Amino acid sequence: MESSKNKDPLHGISLQLIVEKLVGFYGFDTLGELIKIKCFTENASVKSSLTFLRKTEWARKKVEELYIKTLPKF
Repeated sequence: MESSKNKDPLHGISLQLIVEKLVGFYGFDTLGELIKIKCFTENASVKSSLTFLRKTEWARKKVEELYIKTLPKF
């Protein structure tokens, strides 16, 4: 029996790691332009972004989608 490898690129990746990688790659300024949410444009920090994204499903989905699109560039 073959072991099936999970093909979900988000499997096993924490939201914190996703945000840290995106901030490291784009910076908060560019992230704020790509995803129009205040946690990336006003007093931006990883901690405040995580707090907002954990409470807001639609924003988290946008961040996850950007992460998946950006994966080949990392």
